Amino acid sequence: MASSESSTLKPIPGSYGLPFFGPMSDRHDYFYNQGRDEFFATRVQKYNSTVIRTNMPPGPFISSDPKVIALLDGVSFPILFDNSKVDKRDVLDGTFMPSTAFTGGYRTCAFQDTTEPSHALLKRFFIHILSSKHDTFVPLFRNTLSEHFADLEEKLAGKSCSFNSSNGTATFNFLFRLLTDKDPAETKIGSDGPKLVETWLAAQLAPLATAGLPKIFNYLEDFAIRTVPFPSWTVKSGYKKLCEGFSAAGAAVLDEAEKMGIKRDEACHNLVFMLGFNAYGGLTNQFAILIKWLGLGGEGLHKQLADEIRTVVRDEGGVTIGALDKMTLTKSVVYEALRIEPAVPYQYAKAREDLVVHSHDAAYEIKKGEMIFGYQPFATKDPKIFENPEEFVGHRFVGDGEKLLKHVFWSNGRETEEPTPDNKQCPAKNLVVLLCRLFLVEFFLRYDTFTFEFKPVVLGPNVTIKSFTKV
Repeated sequence: MASSESSTLKPIPGSYGLPFFGPMSDRHDYFYNQGRDEFFATRVQKYNSTVIRTNMPPGPFISSDPKVIALLDGVSFPILFDNSKVDKRDVLDGTFMPSTAFTGGYRTCAFQDTTEPSHALLKRFFIHILSSKHDTFVPLFRNTLSEHFADLEEKLAGKSCSFNSSNGTATFNFLFRLLTDKDPAETKIGSDGPKLVETWLAAQLAPLATAGLPKIFNYLEDFAIRTVPFPSWTVKSGYKKLCEGFSAAGAAVLDEAEKMGIKRDEACHNLVFMLGFNAYGGLTNQFAILIKWLGLGGEGLHKQLADEIRTVVRDEGGVTIGALDKMTLTKSVVYEALRIEPAVPYQYAKAREDLVVHSHDAAYEIKKGEMIFGYQPFATKDPKIFENPEEFVGHRFVGDGEKLLKHVFWSNGRETEEPTPDNKQCPAKNLVVLLCRLFLVEFFLRYDTFTFEFKPVVLGPNVTIKSFTKV
């Protein structure tokens, strides 16, 4: 590095504490004493820095090394996207990695670094499959949403109903139909898809979660789920049903994988992981986040959205990609939801080499091999980048506000960049944005407004619909 830069480097503040006791103390602060936002906020204030050293769960038992350098602002965070400087091998879940027994013995694409030959091959396959379905997205998702809203109305029947439950079924059905052209009910999966996926995910991600039990049970819960990993055999039969159902229904897509040089079995496990972990886990969370912030936006925002959506659909003669592109407020509301509460709040990587990371007002050296952690909600609510960052501003990205999109990072990359086989950005990045916009369109073609309540949980909000006001 240049000597002028070296002379201005600051040491990274923070502490890992004593072995065992430091990670345990940080873990209890993170999960039980403070909660994740306060955990980071108090340390930023204590050290007067948005780049700090700390421990991240689930260590010290499951994790071999819980020590990280945390990036907590919008300037330092993007170093995590520079694959020439950081390595993403086996860091998807942070400082620990679930057993590959959960995924048929394969390290799926999401756990691979960009330098591994199979990463580019698998990522190219995913992008190819999604591209081949581009004419299917709009009609298939609109049909799925019709089922979803009909289900909500039936369950509502004068009383409240769970948005998340209906949302899970709709999301799984859409994804399965999209990838296989068949309904999961036609396979051995039947109507159990959401339950099978959620159980499989819970066994892998349990060390990163809490059950929300009364405080008296904190130590018991912590010992139970963060001492040793859950064994894969606890969900083996359910995962096998998912794989067999997908393999039978998705024969054509697996044939395509073989043509590209990917083993059929490896392709199947990767697609089930993408469907269950990346797509289902991400979308169910994202739709719940979207409906939460839509509700908090209030009736004034609802009226503006309804007016824009109904006017454009009428003028364009239907719901088309062209029509969606003309709905500037609708697009902005989606981006604002992705900014204010990203469905996946964490990013991890290891430094490939000694490197320098910059915050707004300082530069720090990170040594080769050190674990880097980014807490996205602090990066995308950076008050030096976004005005009123904690406030949901529906029109934030309208007009000149589009210039701020380069600071929206939900997809493991900037919103202004595109996924490629050589980066780690979500291959379905553009599809997720499209589906969220379609969700709003279908909602406001049916309803004027709604009432709801929500409860924060580990992975997004648990939303209860109280009432719909129909058009």
